Amino acid sequence: MSILVTGGARSGKSSFAERWIMAHAKHAVYVATAQAFDQEMKERIALHREQRSRADFAWRTVEEPVELAELLASWHAEPEAPAVLVDCLTLWLSNVILMVEGEPDREQRIREAIDSLVEQIQQYSGTLVLVTNEVGDGIVPEYALGRLFRDYAGILNQAVARVSSQVFLVTAGIPIELKSREYKL
Repeated sequence: MSILVTGGARSGKSSFAERWIMAHAKHAVYVATAQAFDQEMKERIALHREQRSRADFAWRTVEEPVELAELLASWHAEPEAPAVLVDCLTLWLSNVILMVEGEPDREQRIREAIDSLVEQIQQYSGTLVLVTNEVGDGIVPEYALGRLFRDYAGILNQAVARVSSQVFLVTAGIPIELKSREYKL
């Protein structure tokens, strides 16, 4: 079962995702996709680690900024796939985009990375909670790289939402389940 949790920056989506998985599993793997390139990100990562350590829950943290599909595939092959919380898909996507930046086939490689991840999400036999950001509700980014990221974040979110059992939108700390409300033509 896969659950997608989306929302804006500081909307409460990560806290909700953590609470959701703690309510539905005895222990879980926390897959962090962030990379600490600057002091602010180092502080955010430290805060998240500290918050998880206070929780009365057995978290195991794995840091994986790029090879997320491969990581899920390796766990899927285990006799019992662990419950996993991935925070977050949009940071993973930005890592992928930066990795292929300047390559002539970069858009093909981004699509392949997204397709591979979505395939692993579909195949995953354990509980999987995926956090992502809604980034397309604001202004059009000024730079080409920002527009590329915004476009592929939308493509990624749609693809993951299609294969997820539930999709939650978190706004002002309030989660609303969307998938059951989907209008089908």
